[in-house]
Amino acid sequence: MSIFTRTVLFTDTDGRARFKHDALALDQGTAQSRLSELLPTQGLQLRRSPVGFQSEFHVSSHAQWVFILQGHMEIRLQDGTAQVFGPGEHFFSADLLPIGAVFDPKLHGHASRQVGEQELVTVFVRAEYE
Repeated sequence: MSIFTRTVLFTDTDGRARFKHDALALDQGTAQSRLSELLPTQGLQLRRSPVGFQSEFHVSSHAQWVFILQGHMEIRLQDGTAQVFGPGEHFFSADLLPIGAVFDPKLHGHASRQVGEQELVTVFVRAEYE
């Protein structure tokens, strides 16, 4: 069986953002075109971020797929680790504020920034989080 490896940005039990990888089965379609099950979505947004863009620490307001079309995006976590995503790469942003928590920028969330000399172009696909 074929799989699609999904990079997930999530909120761990201690309230901190972390990365993990999980597998989505590509068990539908044909031998020449393996497909996953249909994943529920709620809409799509396109975004351009200029050279020099960077955010403060924040959490996602809803779960969403983020696909990089152009440029590079760095996601930095509270522990200082970072991962850079380039054209054709993705992550599933499920770094949500824990229920009942009040946002603390020294504990929760992630920061993002554009990296390199090319503006960042991304696609956000709002998803239902399992």
